[in-house]
Amino acid sequence: MNINLVSEWEDTKKLFRNIPSVVAALFTVSVVVMNIMANKTIFQNEWLALDGGFLISWLSFLCMDIVTKAFGPKAATKLSVFAMFINIFVCIMFYIVSIIPTKEDFSAFNYVIGGTWFILFSSTVAFISSAVINNYLNWGIGKAFKKNANEKLEYVTRTYISTFIGQLCDNLIFASLAFMLFAPIFWNGFHWTFIQCLSSAVLGAILELLMEVIFSPIGYIILQDWKKSGIGVEYAGEA
Repeated sequence: MNINLVSEWEDTKKLFRNIPSVVAALFTVSVVVMNIMANKTIFQNEWLALDGGFLISWLSFLCMDIVTKAFGPKAATKLSVFAMFINIFVCIMFYIVSIIPTKEDFSAFNYVIGGTWFILFSSTVAFISSAVINNYLNWGIGKAFKKNANEKLEYVTRTYISTFIGQLCDNLIFASLAFMLFAPIFWNGFHWTFIQCLSSAVLGAILELLMEVIFSPIGYIILQDWKKSGIGVEYAGEA
């Protein structure tokens, strides 16, 4: 047991020495911002509801897909866990700042950064679950291609399919927990119906996939540059 923990720790240190800092930073920031934006419902009718988090969640999945392709699903999942803990830490700091008494009225500011515990819990469960699904599905689809297959076709196929399914799971898990289970109890009866949760999950996944389609060429270019520069060679991941 101890040997495995030591081995995993050494593997994790090697991983973070190899992942380019810009991608790691963008990924972590996108997770933190997504959690904040998810507090606001930006559209709702009888059949559909959307929270603000979907506007940036595509960036998280784009970064995960890049890391999965270059370093393997285990590496991408470790990065996801790291981002999750950073998000929790930031939320704790925000909450501490929000409850510090001041002479001036910062109630609006405190309300925004103070956050809601069940939003954090729901987004954390949804994010980690969808990250594992996305990373290993992406890797599995890549393994299904032959070694000499068209590289662009492989990248597009594994990225688009894993992103759509991962985003669908993320959206549905989050909306069901936050707006069906907790919100009716803690937000004075405010809630989404299951139809709204499901429709928002599907629409959100489609919109986020569209964003992935728009920006995926950047991801492909980044991967080609990493390949030419030998980035990740030191790390023995299952890319």
